[in-house]
Amino acid sequence: MAFCEAAGVDYVLGLPTNAALRADPVIVTAADACAVRRAEEGRVVLRSYAETRYGAKSWSCQRRVVARIEASTLGMDIRYVVTSLTKGSAEYIYDTLYCARGQAENLIKLHKTQLASDRTSCRSANANQMRLILHTAAYWLLWRVQQAMPKTAALAKAEFTTLRLRLLKVAARVMESATRIRVALASACPDADLLRAIVLALKPAPT
Repeated sequence: MAFCEAAGVDYVLGLPTNAALRADPVIVTAADACAVRRAEEGRVVLRSYAETRYGAKSWSCQRRVVARIEASTLGMDIRYVVTSLTKGSAEYIYDTLYCARGQAENLIKLHKTQLASDRTSCRSANANQMRLILHTAAYWLLWRVQQAMPKTAALAKAEFTTLRLRLLKVAARVMESATRIRVALASACPDADLLRAIVLALKPAPT
């Protein structure tokens, strides 16, 4: 944080909870209000946000801390982030900025674990670079397939491993002519309608 501030770089970082944050009067008041409102409205879960100024002993100054407060039938869950940003609501800081970083990490995880992009075992650096390019191409293909399917589809939020097994690794008969390529799926293919919708969505616009 000190380095970022000295370099003029803004940040939004996760902050572990501690006794001082849990006892902060602003956070405690907001958490109590959220729990009461959830109970009064009979909701299963209710989320609210609060912010305060906090300075750990190792810090040179106090900094802005945003709390995401979630009251549910299972109890209270509070997450904290610290930021150098002075503008933007607590909800915007957490949901739009901080959670976007978490989504980026999830996409990197898909690239590495579900498409095996960490398999760079060739002796040549150029060969490993080529393998990484091919893994990235596979990632782009699956991402485009995911973006093309209807948002209401059951697989709209499925991970890449599921998409690969359900949509790509299927048996089909391919018939190629001079003007077109036809793909005939088995009559029992459970995702035939979804595949048809994806193909139509990815079809190039007529020129």
